Amino acid sequence: MERGRTMINPVAWLRDRLGERRFGIVLLVGLLALALLPLVALPAARCEMFGSGCREPQPMEARADPVAAEQPPTPVEAATWGSYVALGDSYSAGLGAEATVGDKNPLDRCHRTSKAYYHEVSRAFRFAKGSSFWACSGATIPDFLNGRGGEPSQLGRIGADTSLVTLSIGGNDVGFSRVLAGCVIKLPWSRSCTRQGDDVARQMAALRQNLPGLLDKITTRAPRARVILMGYPKAFSEVDGVGGDNISVSDQRWLNARAYDLGQLIRQSAAETDARIAARHGTGSVEFVDAYSAFAGHEVGSGNAYMNGLLLNLPEFAAEPRSYHPTIAGQHALAALFAEQIKKGPGRPLS
Repeated sequence: MERGRTMINPVAWLRDRLGERRFGIVLLVGLLALALLPLVALPAARCEMFGSGCREPQPMEARADPVAAEQPPTPVEAATWGSYVALGDSYSAGLGAEATVGDKNPLDRCHRTSKAYYHEVSRAFRFAKGSSFWACSGATIPDFLNGRGGEPSQLGRIGADTSLVTLSIGGNDVGFSRVLAGCVIKLPWSRSCTRQGDDVARQMAALRQNLPGLLDKITTRAPRARVILMGYPKAFSEVDGVGGDNISVSDQRWLNARAYDLGQLIRQSAAETDARIAARHGTGSVEFVDAYSAFAGHEVGSGNAYMNGLLLNLPEFAAEPRSYHPTIAGQHALAALFAEQIKKGPGRPLS
């Protein structure tokens, strides 16, 4: 009681109003509502009991798996997906390896021959976008950039779809033809051959400055290409009696040493350019083929020489341009070196 008023029991009051049966029905409905409330309000409970209201599982965020990532191309794939372009000077043009009348065409100022190593390399691999041959005898780095013999720039022959470039360059920049002439056209036992050393050193220093710039231009214009540079082979056997060339054994050794120095300069420039490409995770590569010993046992003066000796144009009493250039057999040996390097690759993954 509260101040004379009687407290009312709601359950008893509801039973009195509805009667026993109706009260039982209302009570049952209330209990069912309490049981169903969690299923309506909580989707997880509804999903567990009836399999409805369930959300699709969200996929986990995809993450790169270094093991499952796309594998880099093989060296051959990286070299053959596009086009092959052979560039360079007379050692790439094939001067000295003449086999047909067309090879001796005096109007062909670049002296590209049918036995140049390019032909064997182009046949040895299937290049998806073909191949082309633009090496030119006598080419220097300025000629490479600006054109020679009425032909346009060799640099303009390559582009974004080039996958392989083979190249020999540098011999004319250091004046090797002039140096050889100074060793042949001299009095016997004179020292005019080796006295050219200071001039050769200056030319080598200039080439060391200019060659990296050329390689950068090549890799910029053909950024996905494998660029393979060739060194120069040793020409002389370093024995007496080299075909009447008036070149002593000491002169032969000196000339061979200069060819070796030139090859090491080219090797270093190629390695530095390739390291820059790798450091920036770029595509393509710059590689070096060491041809110094390619003619071992077959130098000038040997029984089966891979290098022409002194060839005189008697009416003009002058040395022919093909003197001291690879023979057909020499070009075949160079082709084998390039094919081997194409298969081997730069010694690092290629993008």
